[in-house]
Amino acid sequence: MPQPPPVIERRLHPVTPFRRAWAPVAVLAGWAVHDPNGTQQQLARLTTTMLLLGLAVLVPVAGLYGFLSWWFTHFAVTDTELRIRTGLLFRRTAHIRLERIQAVDVSRPLLARVAGVAKLRIDVVGADDKDELAFLGEREASALRAELLARAAGFAPETAQEIGEAPARVLLRVPPRELARSLALTGATWGTLCGALVVPTLLWLTTHNVWTVLATALPLLGAAGASGVGRFVNDFDWTVSESPDGLRIDHGLLDRTHETVPPGRVQTVRIVEPLLWRRRGSARASGAESGGGWVRVELDVAGSANSVLIPVAPRAAAEAVVARVLPGVTVPRELSRAPGRARWCVPLWWRGHRLAVTGAVFASRSGLLCRRLSLVPHAKVQSVRLTQGPWERRWGLADVHVDTGADKTVTARLRGAEEAVRFLDEQAERSRTGRRDAPPDRWMSTA
Repeated sequence: MPQPPPVIERRLHPVTPFRRAWAPVAVLAGWAVHDPNGTQQQLARLTTTMLLLGLAVLVPVAGLYGFLSWWFTHFAVTDTELRIRTGLLFRRTAHIRLERIQAVDVSRPLLARVAGVAKLRIDVVGADDKDELAFLGEREASALRAELLARAAGFAPETAQEIGEAPARVLLRVPPRELARSLALTGATWGTLCGALVVPTLLWLTTHNVWTVLATALPLLGAAGASGVGRFVNDFDWTVSESPDGLRIDHGLLDRTHETVPPGRVQTVRIVEPLLWRRRGSARASGAESGGGWVRVELDVAGSANSVLIPVAPRAAAEAVVARVLPGVTVPRELSRAPGRARWCVPLWWRGHRLAVTGAVFASRSGLLCRRLSLVPHAKVQSVRLTQGPWERRWGLADVHVDTGADKTVTARLRGAEEAVRFLDEQAERSRTGRRDAPPDRWMSTA
């Protein structure tokens, strides 16, 4: 009987100890932030000699901790699993079955890019947290990612190592100028900026205390910068590409991130259309004609934290990408409005609640100022519920809730009671038929 090949364990990149050596320093910093008064008193008692001695002890201890944590971390790819073994005193071994891997993301923070290393994050079905390998050499990370995805697709170990990175075709790229304009037209950006200007001014007029004003203004200005500049840095050069292992998303100005939208795992697609984005789309985005302003596309993916597919794009270009995420799905143009009597339950805003059901998806839209259109393929519907409050019952209305595999719910609000009951039965049948006819979720399928 042939013996199985030996398992070859590998270590992380030698630069990893420098990253992990910061852990003791972070503990001290956390203690200082938790008790600033006590920290100030302790520092006041220390002499220069004691500080130098403390540094002479802290630096070697931090370096030793980083080295030992790196030395006792190993990983290996066997015939059936990815095995990650960590821990010096308390050992932990993670056994990640290859067929349960649904995405492998590559992240390269700024300092990691300078050092030529990358972080690998493994997204597993049914796991809330991602296991990670930080850090690996850039080439090793790319090769390991390609091997894991090929093995998850069912290729033999020898073949998986030879396949390499699957080719990709760019579907959409967000120009930096368009991204900056969209952020400038976002209500959250203006709201935080107005708060950062108005609140400190009011405090100065009432208290005339410069320290109170600064203590309030600095966090508000930081929040305003994070909502605008932070999003621009994170979403810079956003590129969506199509490959046999799913849709790939690359983005980031300082920290580059390479994510994958797993095939067949998308439960819901949301098309978000803020008020100031309407009719503002540019004439062209990556070769696709504009149509009806800008939109943002978000996702609910089963077992994954990926939530944004496109930060901003002309509607026509975004819908073309949605058609690749949900094959055979067309975004409905005509949506039925809630009955006029719904105004007695939700004045004015009832006009924003609309519904459409096609042969492929359940589509529900909500919002007047910021419209959100949620698309749920029938095959992804796990359950359908009907709820009716006392005031809705008074006006013959009901809400229909569609639950998906991502523990999310899409609701069609304020529908006629008879229509809601009829929809409940019809949607259950559509879901059964959709699951029966849906293709299997497989990696490396032909595009």
